[in-house]
Amino acid sequence: MTPEEKEIQKLKGEIKTELRAIFKANMKIFDWDIPEANDQKAAELIVSVMQEALDEIKKEVAAGEYANY
Repeated sequence: MTPEEKEIQKLKGEIKTELRAIFKANMKIFDWDIPEANDQKAAELIVSVMQEALDEIKKEVAAGEYANY
């Protein structure tokens, strides 16, 4: 196992927790801004935007933008 693989095993839980926290914070914002919001629809929209951001990051990684971070 490479040092990077060992490190990601240590960070995996924290990364997932942080991502869920961002999602939940945005769900709260929807509820504050739109009290009658359809929570399922809000969740789907938030996940869509988060996925869009992850896809952009993947492209940047593939292009080598973080090779010398």
